Amino acid sequence: MPKSEAYAKGREVRRQLMGDAMAERMAKDVYNDPLMQKFGDYASEAVFGLLWTRPGLDLKTRALICVISDTATACWPELAIHLRMARRQGWTEDELAEALLHLSGYIGAPSVREAMLVAKDVFAEIRQEE
Repeated sequence: MPKSEAYAKGREVRRQLMGDAMAERMAKDVYNDPLMQKFGDYASEAVFGLLWTRPGLDLKTRALICVISDTATACWPELAIHLRMARRQGWTEDELAEALLHLSGYIGAPSVREAMLVAKDVFAEIRQEE
């Protein structure tokens, strides 16, 4: 199937959000399977190519929305990915922690506690990589 313009834009945005190292690592470890490659192609086109490139919100804001929605829906592996994206877009550890803490009044402390544990590990990994 030929790749669309949205797919090409999506691949570019995805790499910008994740960084080269993470994008390469995910290609090797996650999307190296034919089943997951189908999902990766879809996400590149529909999610990154059509949603992330829409006008009206910058990438930094969109990254924070993903962190919040992952926490609210208990999507912990996705939260780890989106926390990295949010840090790459300029959110500080303190700002992200405060955003997560703010959620405790709306979605409950247990989910926020789990999100903070994910954030603790992700932030430690990022500091170690730097």
